[in-house]
Amino acid sequence: MEKAKKIREGDVRTASRLIRNIEDNIPEARSTIKDLFHDTGKAHVVGITGSPGAGKSTLVDGIIDWCRRKGKTVGVLAVDPTSPFSGGAILGDRIRMQRHADDPGVFVRSLATRGFLGGLSKAVGDAIHILDAMGKEVILVETVGAGQQEVEIINHAHTVVVVLVPGMGDEIQVIKAGIMEIADIFVINKSDREGTRKLQREILSMLEMSPSSAGGWKPSILTVGNAFDRAVFEAGIEVLSTKIEAHYQHLVCNDRMEDRIRRKAMHELSEALRACILEPILNGLVTAGDLNWMIGKVIRKEADPYTLAEEVAGRCLQKGAALK
Repeated sequence: MEKAKKIREGDVRTASRLIRNIEDNIPEARSTIKDLFHDTGKAHVVGITGSPGAGKSTLVDGIIDWCRRKGKTVGVLAVDPTSPFSGGAILGDRIRMQRHADDPGVFVRSLATRGFLGGLSKAVGDAIHILDAMGKEVILVETVGAGQQEVEIINHAHTVVVVLVPGMGDEIQVIKAGIMEIADIFVINKSDREGTRKLQREILSMLEMSPSSAGGWKPSILTVGNAFDRAVFEAGIEVLSTKIEAHYQHLVCNDRMEDRIRRKAMHELSEALRACILEPILNGLVTAGDLNWMIGKVIRKEADPYTLAEEVAGRCLQKGAALK
């Protein structure tokens, strides 16, 4: 397929159009993804997650610099909030990373959440495959910063970096969000602020109470200073980027990468089944006007959602059996 060939060759425009078509649910996009799938699985996918205002984009920008100095190509998926007017992404992250726009070794793309929970976009999995097929060696996925729903990134990334900031109640946020289970590396950003040591102690205390990782990796707690103090900031980015690479090597050398790959494959298969089975059923109910009728019955307490769902599933299964 011509589009797939261009993407394998690193064509930025073709890749951007395909990501847009995936976001817009254009049916033809799926066939291109199918064609590209065998060229994926080579990149190191790094998730950067944390509360809004934690400085995730600034850290991503620094990691890009580090990767490029090491000669690695980089793809960035910055998941932004959805514009209430256009339905597209509010492009704050791309503005921050504009200095990399002329670097052919860096590809930055914003995705809109479009109401999808988990701090990510529904299209992010396929977008990762596209950047992977383009030959990007490191793919950085920055979540939107949706608070307690940030754990979705674990289904896509090999390495998860959780960014916290002193003085923002992050120690409470960590407990609520279940971040302890997904973090491979904790970063206390803007560590020149008051409260850094307190936050370090809170995280360390929770790590000590958490069960040991099956793979033997103990999450690190790193600090990165003020971005306006370039020497201090770059030193922090050096340590962080080296630790990200060390985690990847740990997964590979200790046969733990298979666990991450399997979890990602399970998630992708679940999403594909949802798209192929659930979405056509829902679209059929909408077209026939049955969905509104069913919603009305639930509102009036004339039926419960489980019974209605079982009836729809029964009809669809009978119809499928009749077609065989």
